[in-house]
Amino acid sequence: MREIKQLKSISIWVFLIPFFGLNLCLLLITKFHGLFPNQEHILHNTIPYFDGGASISRTARVFPTYLIFKPAMFITSYLLIKYWIYNKKILLKFNVDYKFINKILFFGIGSAILLTIHSIFLGIHFDLNLYKLFRKVVILLFIIFEVVAQGYLVFSLYKIKEKISGLINIKFLKLKRFLITMLVIIAVVSIPIISIPGYKAYKHALEWDFFMGVISFYLLTYFMWKKK
Repeated sequence: MREIKQLKSISIWVFLIPFFGLNLCLLLITKFHGLFPNQEHILHNTIPYFDGGASISRTARVFPTYLIFKPAMFITSYLLIKYWIYNKKILLKFNVDYKFINKILFFGIGSAILLTIHSIFLGIHFDLNLYKLFRKVVILLFIIFEVVAQGYLVFSLYKIKEKISGLINIKFLKLKRFLITMLVIIAVVSIPIISIPGYKAYKHALEWDFFMGVISFYLLTYFMWKKK
């Protein structure tokens, strides 16, 4: 099926581009300090996945890291739209309930648009509380839309797993279900903590790890669908 081949190709890039883009920004800002004209922007001795030493925004919003991060996110957004469209085509071939496909498309493409908006405004500063709230809402909605779209997709695939058993590796579908379950649990448990002041290190580490969890979903897509 041509759509499956295209989906596999897109999904691996949806994982690789943000993964390497973000971690390249982290490498530059922590190790290659001479590249930064403003030395106040550099970071020392931090691995934010573990110690929460900096947020993703703090790492990617300054020159020259935003020259890497922003294009990477724009490309990822474009690929996300194609990813969800190809999933729609595949699901329609197996007569999945159209209401679920509409929800998958709405939340999936919506997450791509929100990621684009977040990337556009990253590094742009206005001393307005409303603007700061807007940026927080955008990134929060991106996370919600991503997880909801992924959840609907996994649910729809489980409904037709008997029909597609020859096309997928069921172990990776189960891994997808486990990943989504863990992301939801972590999000719910973390809401009381992230909604109060303080705990910056925890919030930063959660941000990095959660983002890696979200994009790992697409890596699992690549391995779930069989080549032939």
